[in-house]
Amino acid sequence: MQRRELLQALALLLPATGPLTAWAQNDYPKPGSTLRYVVPFAPGGLTDVMARVVGERLGQRWGVNVVIDNKPGGGAQIGADAVAKAPGDGATLLAITLTHAANVTLYKGKASFDFQRDLRPVALLAGSPMLIVVPAASPIKDVKDLVAQAKARVLNVGSSGNGTPPHLTQALFAGTQEVQVQHIPYKGGAPSMTDLIGGQLDVIFSNFPESIAHVKAGKLRALAVTGPARHPQVPDVPTTAEAGLPQLQVENWTAIMVPGTTPDAIVARLGAEAVAIMNLPEVAARVRELGFRVDARGPAEFAPFLKSEIERWAGIIASAKIQAD
Repeated sequence: MQRRELLQALALLLPATGPLTAWAQNDYPKPGSTLRYVVPFAPGGLTDVMARVVGERLGQRWGVNVVIDNKPGGGAQIGADAVAKAPGDGATLLAITLTHAANVTLYKGKASFDFQRDLRPVALLAGSPMLIVVPAASPIKDVKDLVAQAKARVLNVGSSGNGTPPHLTQALFAGTQEVQVQHIPYKGGAPSMTDLIGGQLDVIFSNFPESIAHVKAGKLRALAVTGPARHPQVPDVPTTAEAGLPQLQVENWTAIMVPGTTPDAIVARLGAEAVAIMNLPEVAARVRELGFRVDARGPAEFAPFLKSEIERWAGIIASAKIQAD
C-alpha cells in the first residue's frame, strides 16, 4: 500500500513538470501544427536555401507546416536571439553557421543571450569549403605564389564583412604564414566579388558559392579549396593541404539549434529526422549542387563539434584581434 500511495503522490506532481515531456515523447509533432524555422540571414542566401530544403522535407514527412522566418541583421545575432528566447516546445528552430560559433567570442559580454546556455544543438547538416580566388589576370598562379606575394608586400584582401567566414579564413592564413594583410570588409559577398574581378583586390578567401560561378566563367582563378577533399565542381583545384597549407582547413557549415529549454526527447526526434532528410539521395544531390557536402550528425555528435569550433575560432579571433562591427 505504501508503494501505491507513493505512486499516487508522484502522479499529482506530474501536471507541473510532465506535460511537455509527455507531449515530446508521444505527440511531437502534432499533425497540422506549425514549426517556425528562423534563418538569421536574408532570403536567397545559402543558409536560407538549405533551411528551405530541409523545412520542405520536414513538413512533408511529419504532416506539419514549416514556415521560414528570415531575421537578418546584427551579425546574425537578431535571429539567434529570437530563438534563444522562444518557448522550448519544439515549435521554433534556428539555422546557424560558422558565423555563430565565432560570434560567441566576437559578442562576448555584448549579446543579450548566452549562445551555449540558451540554445541547444540539434543537427549538423552540411559543410562548404572556402575557395581562394584571385582575378583572372593576376600574376598569382597558385598558393605558392600567393604566399610569396604576401611575404613581399601587403595584400589587399576582401571579405563579405567583419568577422565573417572569409575574414576568419584570411586571418588564419595571415597568422599561420606570419604575414600582414590589408583587410577590406564589404557588406556582402557580391560587392566584394565585383571589386576582385575589377582588380581592386588581390585575393578573397571566399564562401564557395559566392565565387564559383565567376571561376567557371573565367573571371576569377581558383587557387585552392580549404575543405578536406577536392570539390567535385572544381576537381582540378587542389586542397590547401595539397598546396602546402595543411593548417588552412575551413568549412562554412550549416546546422540546426533550438531553445535551450527544449526537452531531450524533442531534440532527439528533430536531430534524427534532420539526419534522415540529409541522407535522402535527392536531398544529397541538391545539397551538392549548392556547393555543400553532406555532413549529417545528430545532437550527440554535433554538440562536441560545435564546442570545438567555438574554441578554435576563439583563439584565432583573439590572435588576430578581430572585433565585431
